[in-house]
Amino acid sequence: MSSKALAKGYEPHEVEDRWYRYWEAEGLFAAGDTEGREPYCIVIPPPNVTGELHMGHALNNTLQDVLIRYHRMRGLNTLWQPGTDHAGIATQNVVERALAEEGTDRHALGRDRFIERVWGWRREKGGQIINQLKRLGCSCDWSRERFTMDEGLSRAVREVFVQLYEEGLIFRGDYIINWCPRCHTALADLEVEHEDVDGHLYHIRYPLADGSGHLTVATTRPETMLGDTAVSVNPDDKRYKKYIGAEVVLPLIGRRMPVIGDAYVTTDFGTGVLKVTPAHDFNDFEIGRRHDLDTVIMMDESAAVSEAGEKYAGLDRFEARKAVIADLEAQGLLAKIEPYRHAVGHCYRCKTMIEPLLSKQWFVRAEPLAKKAIAAVKKGDTKIFPENWTKTYFEWLENIRDWCISRQIWWGHRIPAWTCQACGEVVVSRTDPDRCACGGELQQETDVLDTWFSSALWPFSTLGWPDRTPELERYYPTSVLVTGFDILFFWVARMMMMGLHSMKDVPFRHVYLHALVRDAGGEKMSKSKGNVIDPLKVMDQYGTDAFRFTLAAFAAMGRDIRMSEERVAGYRNFMNKLWNAARLTLMNVEPEAQAAAELPGDLPVEERWILSRLSAVTAEVRSALDEYRFNDAAQTLYQFTWHEFCDWYLELAKPALYGDDAPAKRVTRAVLTRVLSELVRLLHPFIPFITEEIHQQLVPGAGSIMVAPYPEADDSRLDAAAEADLAQLIEVVTSVRNLRGEMNLPPSARIKVVLVCPDANGAGTLTALEHHIVNLVRAEAVDIAVGSPEDKRPAGSAAGLAGDVSVFVPLAGLIDFTAEEARLQKEIAKLEKDLSRVRAKLGNEDFLQKAPAEVVRKEKDKAAVFGGKLQKLTDNLAKVRAFMNA
Repeated sequence: MSSKALAKGYEPHEVEDRWYRYWEAEGLFAAGDTEGREPYCIVIPPPNVTGELHMGHALNNTLQDVLIRYHRMRGLNTLWQPGTDHAGIATQNVVERALAEEGTDRHALGRDRFIERVWGWRREKGGQIINQLKRLGCSCDWSRERFTMDEGLSRAVREVFVQLYEEGLIFRGDYIINWCPRCHTALADLEVEHEDVDGHLYHIRYPLADGSGHLTVATTRPETMLGDTAVSVNPDDKRYKKYIGAEVVLPLIGRRMPVIGDAYVTTDFGTGVLKVTPAHDFNDFEIGRRHDLDTVIMMDESAAVSEAGEKYAGLDRFEARKAVIADLEAQGLLAKIEPYRHAVGHCYRCKTMIEPLLSKQWFVRAEPLAKKAIAAVKKGDTKIFPENWTKTYFEWLENIRDWCISRQIWWGHRIPAWTCQACGEVVVSRTDPDRCACGGELQQETDVLDTWFSSALWPFSTLGWPDRTPELERYYPTSVLVTGFDILFFWVARMMMMGLHSMKDVPFRHVYLHALVRDAGGEKMSKSKGNVIDPLKVMDQYGTDAFRFTLAAFAAMGRDIRMSEERVAGYRNFMNKLWNAARLTLMNVEPEAQAAAELPGDLPVEERWILSRLSAVTAEVRSALDEYRFNDAAQTLYQFTWHEFCDWYLELAKPALYGDDAPAKRVTRAVLTRVLSELVRLLHPFIPFITEEIHQQLVPGAGSIMVAPYPEADDSRLDAAAEADLAQLIEVVTSVRNLRGEMNLPPSARIKVVLVCPDANGAGTLTALEHHIVNLVRAEAVDIAVGSPEDKRPAGSAAGLAGDVSVFVPLAGLIDFTAEEARLQKEIAKLEKDLSRVRAKLGNEDFLQKAPAEVVRKEKDKAAVFGGKLQKLTDNLAKVRAFMNA
């Protein structure tokens, strides 16, 4: 192809769109059915069908795509299984809001028509997140896309439910659950977000039934006393043990209740007397079961007081609290109110304060399943990265409670259970039954399953289970799950339990838990804070590859990512650096001829050096990716590409490329082509678009880079001597360049360089590299000597050090010291003024407290930069004055 094929500047959007369409059209994302190739499978954490791409999605899917592209290039039979989650409550809420805007609601439509409406919304809007994942460059096998409500997955859900029910691992019963009065549904423990709030502790007197006095309880929820059926004390509490067996009268209601003794009650909280409300508190429910207490449901599903609350019936819970407190005070039964900060549970969806409520629900008996999930990790069948999360995983599973899986909504997998209207028999079936065995009419359960129930089956249901499909045989257990640490319990642990139960094997061999993406100041992103960074806008502005590389470069295991657009802009510069290196290469080589060129055995030192470094970098990158050290792999490639290949090798190669020595030119062209070809393949999993564009020009006719072999380290290329020689060269050149900068010598100034080595070996090395030193520092001449620096230093010269080599640049005739002193003094004065202004701002407490964290951080960064520059200019001024006084 023509060496002019690469445009002068890299324009990512046209390139990204063109290559993604090409990859899809060529079927390059598709998993093969080739026998004999090692399988590698990742199941995507299915985004909610309501979702839009956010930073969490972007990080999660970038890391997965890096792994998939890496293993695909290694020749493995890769499958990245995509799909979306029906997101029960979230999706129903979206459609209900749309209905509300139309002046109607789901009850007016009826269940069947409402479900049709949700399916219609899903067909119209549900593909948005998939298109955004494609925009990110995700190489999923889209031909296999699944949905947790599609026919196949629905069959799997039903099969697991029936299996667990038949084995006694699913049951229905009255149980205390977390209830959201806004969403009108039960919530699993994990779906409740606890938030510390400033509340009160109310001390209430409960009169003893015999009139001999009272017991005082302390509670944060006085309205729930309307459902009390006992008061409890610790049987070892000397203050109260004498009252056990007595009765108290429930204030405001007049119900007589027993005083019981239970070890749950702590003696050092409140008064040491606990009001027991079995229908509205988890711990009280357990106390009630132990002591066979009555249950009184004093609050309905909308969090209003029920008929059991007598005169308070119909009041909202917070209105009831005010009324109860007022009446207690009026009757002299309110001892005191004190401030109390405590954790209150809220619905993870709508943020409404939840209520513990006694209700008939469906549950999974979790403990037997959890034991197997614990054992599998202990045996090493599944490994968790970072390893420190393993302890947390064990702690949660060892203390697991039964999982409430029923939800009082309409969108989701309807529970396959029917109750006979004649005899009360419950029928759970894989197929819809017609009638009960007694002939009675059957009515299906109206509740649906928790969304996480179907998600827990994702690794095997997406591969065709309950059928024994070829895909299931080939790809299960999957290779790795990449997900956020925040759903270790919501999803990962439950997949472990369900996979081990239904498949008798773990769902994945590795679990990689990545951290959160925060803003530049380390704050969690939220719309309320106004610090959300939209990944789609970032990709539009800086290009997808720059964005992906930023995420990977900062994805250190176990450490949150601090994201800012400045960082993405920095990696856009990296894309431009790579692009320009490729343009330079293509303008100086003939790709068709160079791609297959054999390298001679006797190569110049710079060629041996770059090939040695490439081999070492290849080994480092492969090792890092194998161990999920994404940041190490990305940073290694960045360092090599920018600072070794571009900054040094290309400059070292230019004399041969532009010179008249045909054999030298041929060798350099061959090495340059080989290094760039392997480099873009190493980079491809991170930055797929730009590397495909370069690869197509560099290796014409070779097909997509996606299926090109990932480079392997070649130990025969390692050359310690060449690396040592070039390290010395780089130190010397860097020292000379620093002296140029410090003395403000213009690039056009032809300088003389004197290098003093401690021994003949060092001098011999530098002599062999002298022609490179001359070119790289624009020197008239380079004198290399052996001896003492003090004896060999030219008069009036600037001095530097490069390892054990002393570097001198004579300044006579190159610099006007008086003018240079004046220039430095002027710059120092300006910088001192700027620094003083910034320090004054940072010393202002009002600014520090009121300014956004990002603004404060930028001012601190500015102060650090100004301080560093000021120190450097001051040092340079001292050197100039030393020369003037010499």
